[in-house]
Amino acid sequence: MTALMLVAAPRSSADYSGDRRPFDIAITVDDLTGNGRLPTGMTRLSIAELYIKALKQHGVPEAYGLVNVAKLQRDKDGGKVLDSWRRAGYPLGNHSYSHLNLNRASSFEQWKTDVVTGEQEIARRMDGADWHYFRFPNMAAGRDRAQHDSAMAFLKQRGYRIAEATVSFDDWAYSEAYARCLAKGDTAAIATMKAQYLKNIDQGIVRMKSLSHKVYGRMIPQILLTHLSGWGAVMLPEVLARLDVAGARYVSLTAVQRDPAYNGDDPWTGNQLMMERIARQKNIDIDAIAKLHRPGSLKTLCRNNS
Repeated sequence: MTALMLVAAPRSSADYSGDRRPFDIAITVDDLTGNGRLPTGMTRLSIAELYIKALKQHGVPEAYGLVNVAKLQRDKDGGKVLDSWRRAGYPLGNHSYSHLNLNRASSFEQWKTDVVTGEQEIARRMDGADWHYFRFPNMAAGRDRAQHDSAMAFLKQRGYRIAEATVSFDDWAYSEAYARCLAKGDTAAIATMKAQYLKNIDQGIVRMKSLSHKVYGRMIPQILLTHLSGWGAVMLPEVLARLDVAGARYVSLTAVQRDPAYNGDDPWTGNQLMMERIARQKNIDIDAIAKLHRPGSLKTLCRNNS
């Protein structure tokens, strides 16, 4: 009964663009030791340090870093990234060894192996602290209910909790284009990307609040999904500044997921962004709430023939 009451949402179309009421939000960071191509003039460690600096300046007490341990083989400073994250007092969790998408895995056994491989590397750096948070790569939690339920049973058996996410500004989509444009010295293209991304942040915050009130009838604690990339590090101060203005109070992932909204009877836990997922399950019409605009030109921007 409680879970049903939590999603008995009003069908109002209120404007939350000027809403400054405080709300709790946890920051999570995917793809450690680094997402996307390494931009010119940056290292994986310098990106992590920029990220940590911004988090500290905005008073973020915890930022879970979800690790793909395979990237330690790619990045010569990858170990230093994880060590720097821990020195900052921020925890690590598991994002699977090679970022293997469950829906695309050749077999369920292959995916399970990818979850388990590298666990010791994370556990060692957590030094006895709990590291058992898992986020599905690409937030893909199964091709069907049977696969999803099998994955959840496996993760539960290994002691994992799912790191949900309720809001994303699609920072990952800009990473490759940013690296290309930086390499070409195309400052005009980068300025255009930044302007569009800032609009998406503003629109994304309004969408986040609108969805929460529409789906839950209140502002639930939120979880922001970001990625450890050159683009993400450069833009994170702007993201946090806008969240500050919107009323953000930064808290831990565990604190957020204690809220009843995260503990209902959800048959698709971990699959895509949570508020949209619950809206689909409850047949709540959210089509009138503006979506983020991702420029199609990002895939071709600053390529040699562009």
